[in-house]
Amino acid sequence: MKAYLEPGEIERLEQAAGNLRDQLLIRMLFHLGCRISEALALTVQDVDLEQGAITIQHLKTRLKLACPRCNAGLGRSHAFCPKCGTHVEQAVAREMEHRRVRTLPVDVETLAMLKEYVSRGGPVQKNGKKLIFGINRHRAWQIVRECGERAGLPSLVNPETGKVRGISPHRLRDAFAVHAVKVNDSGDGLRLLQEHLGHASFNTTAKYRKIGGDELKEWYNKLWAKRETADG
Repeated sequence: MKAYLEPGEIERLEQAAGNLRDQLLIRMLFHLGCRISEALALTVQDVDLEQGAITIQHLKTRLKLACPRCNAGLGRSHAFCPKCGTHVEQAVAREMEHRRVRTLPVDVETLAMLKEYVSRGGPVQKNGKKLIFGINRHRAWQIVRECGERAGLPSLVNPETGKVRGISPHRLRDAFAVHAVKVNDSGDGLRLLQEHLGHASFNTTAKYRKIGGDELKEWYNKLWAKRETADG
């Protein structure tokens, strides 16, 4: 059983799409490697057709716990405040918003498909914004899953947990990352991939290097090849 989709399999996924919108959604998730939330938030204004670039806005909300007496930061397991020593029965929770913006280049074929989609009147007006797709997260997952079934793509296995998982929007982001690592797994290549994917931590990006190549197997085989040569 496979861990990641290959570019050829995603072409089959695209071909299984029933209309231009669904085809564009699948293509952009793979060719941009963006999160499904980022793709669904895209507006016509985020697309620069002249420069061939798309501006991605990613908003993350996190809860920050604090002591009700001195406002010092707390961990989830804290029963006493580390600063003032107060017994904490209920910490004060505050929502912290982190907004990150990045501009991604778009390949020529995807840009041409996007231009055609916009010219056909595909974008949807919602809440004062002209959204590229105008569908919700559930429908997007449904589209990708149904196209995967029509294309006859196999289920995938999580390389870390061994858990079997179906075809979903995030599997297309994973496929983009693995494809990028196979093309260029240098330090600069990984740094650019981290920036492109919008990973806050390099460790999140680095896991694709481990998956993208057969490094462990190659290393192991070289160990014994050297030994056999040395032994004559």
